[in-house]
Amino acid sequence: MAIRKGLGIGSMYYGIGYGFSRADIGSAEIEMAEDGTTTVYSGACDMGQGVMTVVTQVAAEELGIEPEQIRVVAADTGSTPDAGPTSGSRATFVQGVAVQNAARELREEILDMASRMLECPRENLDVHRGEVCEVGTDRPMVSVGKVAHQLHFHGRRAAAWGWHDNTTQDVDPETSQGDAYATYGWATQLAEVEVDTETGRVRLTKLVSATDAGKAINPVAVEGQIEGGAAMGLGYGLYEQHILENGVPRTASLAFYLVPTAMDVPDIECEIVEVPDPRGPFGAKGVAEPATIPTTPAILNAIYDAIGIRITETPITPERVFFAIQEAKSRGEFSDD
Repeated sequence: MAIRKGLGIGSMYYGIGYGFSRADIGSAEIEMAEDGTTTVYSGACDMGQGVMTVVTQVAAEELGIEPEQIRVVAADTGSTPDAGPTSGSRATFVQGVAVQNAARELREEILDMASRMLECPRENLDVHRGEVCEVGTDRPMVSVGKVAHQLHFHGRRAAAWGWHDNTTQDVDPETSQGDAYATYGWATQLAEVEVDTETGRVRLTKLVSATDAGKAINPVAVEGQIEGGAAMGLGYGLYEQHILENGVPRTASLAFYLVPTAMDVPDIECEIVEVPDPRGPFGAKGVAEPATIPTTPAILNAIYDAIGIRITETPITPERVFFAIQEAKSRGEFSDD
């Protein structure tokens, strides 16, 4: 077995949201019960990426209550407002602002009622960890639960609705110039590979990913998205192949359409880059697709570094690498030495 090692870098930038004047909206409702427990109705669908946790944290931070006091009803067509599809790395960036706007409005209702209860100017009050406090201190004056009870007792609003429009103007149709997206995500990945020159097998041994998260509201979830995205990029680069013959799929099942398993995914080192974006909730933006896109280019560059041959088709199967090596040998451009 003749193993050669190589390092490669892949970088990308990616428009967050839909851009190009396509409707890109988020909306949410928040309701606080008499005891202060709060329900967020969010149309954003959680597919395992953790947007329900982000929604909870954004609402809790804006309301000044603990996350444990919040439950989220998500993507229920009977009770949640429309928030658009979960795609385009937009869920946190767009829906997060809608939730923040709703929570901010409810917070004002809480502070207005607390001002009446305490006979204290509204501008002197703040909410922190479920307690209404004097601005600049953590001294509790009245609990949010008691304020919520008074809101209900007096028939006042204990609910709010938030909406956010991230629709961005299209580029100039004649010059194609302009800002097609509200913001962009950035990522760079470093891949380390081993190439078996006798069989053409490529093994990804390590991946380092530096991904711009704007602000990591939940760092563990961001790492999870980076790792998941990188694993998908690995599958695209080395394994996943859909074969058509005269328009007929020949890749009929997962027995033939290979995806990476836990044995194929290497150690992934996540470097979260935080450059807060003022248009996102607390500076956050999407990280899903940005963590996927640079993986395959980084692997391709690492293979070139290892064997000096450019592979230009994906997936990078052992057969393609093997025949590329044989062709290079026939031209005198590759040596096993």
